[in-house]
Amino acid sequence: MILRDLPLLFTAPTVFAILVAAFVVSIMVGLIFHEFCHAWVANRLGDPTPRLMGRLTLNPLAHYDPIGTTMILFAGFGWAKPVPVNPNYAKNPKQAMLLIAFAGPASNLVVAAVAGIPLRFGWVPISGNPAIWAANWTVVDLVGLFLSTVLVLNVFLALFNLLPLPPLDGSKVLMGLLPDRLAEQYQRLEPWGPGLLMLLILAPFVTNGAVSVMIVIRPLANFLFDLFLGTPGGLF
Repeated sequence: MILRDLPLLFTAPTVFAILVAAFVVSIMVGLIFHEFCHAWVANRLGDPTPRLMGRLTLNPLAHYDPIGTTMILFAGFGWAKPVPVNPNYAKNPKQAMLLIAFAGPASNLVVAAVAGIPLRFGWVPISGNPAIWAANWTVVDLVGLFLSTVLVLNVFLALFNLLPLPPLDGSKVLMGLLPDRLAEQYQRLEPWGPGLLMLLILAPFVTNGAVSVMIVIRPLANFLFDLFLGTPGGLF
């Protein structure tokens, strides 16, 4: 994502710096808080595994994956270090896994909603594509750009993670919602999940955008943007 906006480094360096800062904050807050919430819910449900593994913390180093987390900056997708959990400690393991899995994407939506408060009430302006904005930005405009970017990235992190493909959180949420028989059948897809996910990520490059996960995510993202900002079409 940084590479996409790299031309701004030469035309609007301050804007580029704000975007980089927003990406870093989104990763540090969005992903780290995401993994912490998995650990926190698991611990609350009686599973000591995340705590014993040192994951019940907001320390970024505990959740940072050198390859996956860094990839988000440059490739637009990636991951944090997964939190190890054992839902069998809970009275209802199936329900526990659903709650633990959903806690991560829900945390991203919380971050997005908080970032959207100043935008919704008009304290700072909503900022869309910085490349089409005028060069004479004010400090308030830059704050709006920062918060808008944090909101957008966390909404997309939440929705992407809710896709029902292993190893994403959405697959575990879906298994928790399905009847036991269907959940067992769906679980057989787990070994194929990473490969299918990679194909989905690469599909836009192979099909020139004709097939893309954004086809599914964008309508839901726009709904959430409208919800958080209170203005239809506020960002896209």
